[in-house]
Amino acid sequence: MDIQSIKNRFAIIGNSPALNHALNTAVQVANTDLSVLIVGESGVGKEVFSVIIHALSARKHNPFIAVNCGAIPEGTIDSELFGHEKGSFTGAVDSRKGYFETVSGGTIFLDEIGEMPLGTQARLLRVLETGEFIRVGSSKVQKTDVRVIAATNRDLLELTQQGKFREDLYYRLSTVPIRVPSLRDRKEDVPLLFRKFAADFSERYKTLSVQLDPAAQQMLVNYYWQGNVRELKNIAEQISVLSVDKLITAEALMKFLPQRNTSKSLALIPGSGVSSSGGNADFNTERDILYKLFFDLKKDMNDLKQMIFDVAHHQGYTPADPSAVNQQLLPVYNNSDSEPSLNLNNHYNPNTPILLEANDHHEDVEETLLLADREKEYITKALKKHKSRRRDAATELGISERTLYRKIKEYNIQE
Repeated sequence: MDIQSIKNRFAIIGNSPALNHALNTAVQVANTDLSVLIVGESGVGKEVFSVIIHALSARKHNPFIAVNCGAIPEGTIDSELFGHEKGSFTGAVDSRKGYFETVSGGTIFLDEIGEMPLGTQARLLRVLETGEFIRVGSSKVQKTDVRVIAATNRDLLELTQQGKFREDLYYRLSTVPIRVPSLRDRKEDVPLLFRKFAADFSERYKTLSVQLDPAAQQMLVNYYWQGNVRELKNIAEQISVLSVDKLITAEALMKFLPQRNTSKSLALIPGSGVSSSGGNADFNTERDILYKLFFDLKKDMNDLKQMIFDVAHHQGYTPADPSAVNQQLLPVYNNSDSEPSLNLNNHYNPNTPILLEANDHHEDVEETLLLADREKEYITKALKKHKSRRRDAATELGISERTLYRKIKEYNIQE
């Protein structure tokens, strides 16, 4: 079966090379019994790949079940997966079969495998290696024939180094790894996905399908899709339901896109030069925050200059333009040893307050100091808002915890 047929059958939209490679791998491994580890960010559609693998395998007529390991409490996950005997724990009023017993002959999809407790990981490793398991509260070994497909949005190798995930289980699960690309890595697919979602919601809600003008489409492509396809689908539904005008402009689109105070929000601006493809993440994120602060400060300074110009004009001092206020009142030197004198034009009013501006270097220093103050202020507010929880504050600011620690120490911020 070719890739396009797979896309049509499972309603997969997109033509990016990374997506096609992931689909090819899924098709090739489907007809084996190898364990598969699907890696990708939240919202990229990892479960769809598990369904594809099962549907194209020899087990397709047998049961398939998806289990979210992060949604099951640690005290009951062993019972859910492997079953329990009557009286094995408080509340166990009857014996119960687990998923590995009921799905024997089929496929089990373990989503968010990185959240699985270490004790359960040991039980799972035994199932993968020998096909054997023991119910909670029993001593009888039972056999099962289940294919395991796991998925995670976390770095399992890093978790193994932290002692939170078994290294032997990692290598047993990742016999064949499949990496599902994020939406940021397949930007060419964003317009296609949006049109598909918009058409679906138009049909569901019996309305005209929304359309994007070129500027809005470019903004959608440049946006940092932290929630990936799931977030794009939500945005498409909001626009379909709430927008009166069915031709969406960039200005109208901005109202629906979450404004994040990070480099991710700067990605909304076409031509901003903000890269979302990785690289030195700490440096780029910190730099982008500084750029945003700098632009805010420049705007404040321009507003202040305009206000000074308006006051001066009201008092009878009329330069040709606001910038002339600074130029016409700069101190000048007649020679290297003389005191500075003011450069006043014929429109000078003796009652007008004299405005002095230092040289450009002084202005740059002031701007730099103001920039540092503003950054310190933002960090302090974020820490106060999140009650000194540094991880939450770092997320709010769009920087790493390491960068936040350094900034707290640099500015001597008292938490």
